[in-house]
Amino acid sequence: QVQLVESGGGLVQAGGSLRLSCAASGRTLSASDYVGWFRQAPEKEREFVAVIRWTDGSKKYADSVLGRFTISRDNAKPTVYLQMNSLKPEDTAVYYCALDAGALWFGVRWDDYDYWGQGTQVTVSS
Repeated sequence: QVQLVESGGGLVQAGGSLRLSCAASGRTLSASDYVGWFRQAPEKEREFVAVIRWTDGSKKYADSVLGRFTISRDNAKPTVYLQMNSLKPEDTAVYYCALDAGALWFGVRWDDYDYWGQGTQVTVSS
């Protein structure tokens, strides 16, 4: 069983930055694991933000965050980060990290993922 714990959310003004962390425990992450970030705003569906392949750090981003957000990993900890720059009010949401275990490619649907963290709130004021 894998546990994922997010941290780093908060309140920031538009144009500001935040870095989210997702700490994984319970088992060693392997070559077939992908760790993704999703977000969900009130009364909206959960949407894909970014995903990273654990083995080589390959990444995929949603168009809405491309060029502003960066996903990265620290194999030793093991932790996945989401650096968010140039934040906009429309980035306001609860951000979740998730693990797609034994995957063959980058999953962008929430139901591709097997394990989820509890979420962390990000609020961007205008």
